Amino acid sequence: MLQKNDYRLGIDVGGTNTDAAILDANLRCIATAKFPTSLDIYSGIERVIASVLASSGIAPQDIRYAMLGTTHCTNAIVERKGLDRVGLLRLSLPSSDSVPPLFGWNAEWQQTLGEHFYQLHGGYEFDGREIHPVLREEVLVACDKMRGHVDSIAICGVFSPVNNAQECLVAQWVKAALPDVTLSLSHRIGNTGLLERENATILNAALHRTANRFVRGFTQALNRHGIQATPFFGQNDGTLMSESMVKQYPILTMACGPTNSIRGACHLSGLDNALIVDVGGTTTDIGVLVNGFPRESAIAVEVGGVRTNFRMPDIVSIGIGGGTCVRQSPTGNIALGPDSVGYRLLEQGLSFGGTTLTLSDVMLQLYRERWPSTLSQPLPELDKAFCQQVYRQMIDKVEDAIDRIKSSGAPIPAVLVGGGSILLPDSLSGISQVVRPQNFDAANAVGVALGKVGAQIERVVKMPGSDREKIKNELQQQTVCLAEKTGAVPGSVEIVDYQEIPLAYLPGNAVQVKIKAAGDLA
Repeated sequence: MLQKNDYRLGIDVGGTNTDAAILDANLRCIATAKFPTSLDIYSGIERVIASVLASSGIAPQDIRYAMLGTTHCTNAIVERKGLDRVGLLRLSLPSSDSVPPLFGWNAEWQQTLGEHFYQLHGGYEFDGREIHPVLREEVLVACDKMRGHVDSIAICGVFSPVNNAQECLVAQWVKAALPDVTLSLSHRIGNTGLLERENATILNAALHRTANRFVRGFTQALNRHGIQATPFFGQNDGTLMSESMVKQYPILTMACGPTNSIRGACHLSGLDNALIVDVGGTTTDIGVLVNGFPRESAIAVEVGGVRTNFRMPDIVSIGIGGGTCVRQSPTGNIALGPDSVGYRLLEQGLSFGGTTLTLSDVMLQLYRERWPSTLSQPLPELDKAFCQQVYRQMIDKVEDAIDRIKSSGAPIPAVLVGGGSILLPDSLSGISQVVRPQNFDAANAVGVALGKVGAQIERVVKMPGSDREKIKNELQQQTVCLAEKTGAVPGSVEIVDYQEIPLAYLPGNAVQVKIKAAGDLA
């Protein structure tokens, strides 16, 4: 049970700023801090921790939980840096061999990952019947080829979300043969589609070393400030993972930044159903808040140019932010971004002594009173008509993105968060009410700090009418147990989302079941 001095420290590392927030035992925001994201990431985290501790007056030993939302995995995939050497065992023969592994991946990706991708016997039918048994000797031959050449191995079987026995058995054999490699099993990561699930599992395997780095860096930063708190890590469904889970499934941190902002906006505004418009220094991310959690994308998502089908929040991102570069062609056409000066705004922005015209400079010309701090130098002279034209074009882009993510034409409330949201007006087309909550500029840090421990499972099952409730209860109990294993307090876990999606192309009343559970931190 939380005590009066059980504070939560939330930190969110974005492309432009690193934000921090401290919440008390009643989840009230006590203090926030913001620093430009540092090139090495970790020094920015240390500085923002020092700042938020100083402004709050809270002793480090009174912080019980520390949460991190980070872009490390996203950056590693986009930049293809610091990734593990990966091998793949696809359990699919004699079927599903017409499309080779890494199909659709570009040449740069294939060169980065290497050549140890093998198709072996195994797999299941959609109803869990075995296509072919896995062959131990075949697996061990592949292990011999990979020994010393890979750091992580992805194991992916046909319809393994329906029956995971083969993946688990092969994992035992591989672990015995190659004890130093890390394993990623596809049934724990993606949905039923083989290629997209395989892609997500390969990416997860490539990120293990990245996860170990940011976990180690975060815990070291906490220790340097004397914070002996249990660390947790934000995942992209709005819940938290323990240290051990994030090391196993680092890909689940992808897009956790916008998710943290959505959860923080929910908490700060008191709204459970709304659009969330998160404006940073580089992008504007628009998501949908449904019953207090982000709406999940219903379509396959590309990550670093790779098509995947693991869970991701439904987000529309556009290149509009406080650091977005503004250009005018000789013919008078105005271009906004998509490039941004990012965390270098205070160095490169025209109003701060730099030479680059940004949306923040335009904002300062038109609405100086919205800017939260004073400037040490006079503003440059900009043409007001030009600034108005830029501002109107920016609003048009945001309103167009809002239209794209809305599920109906009816006006709905919108919560504006993020430091760059001062760019936006108090009314927007298609929006019934614009809400700017207190501490809006640190909503992402608040969101990761208040998170619950979550778990999610997806299964394709036969759902006959006579056994429907029994099967439903069993699957819900499995999800609850998984959340408790992840770090939730036993007895506190609740089912927050349950969906049954009929699969008309499969016989036998087959449905895809998606269940999400969340519980209090242990």
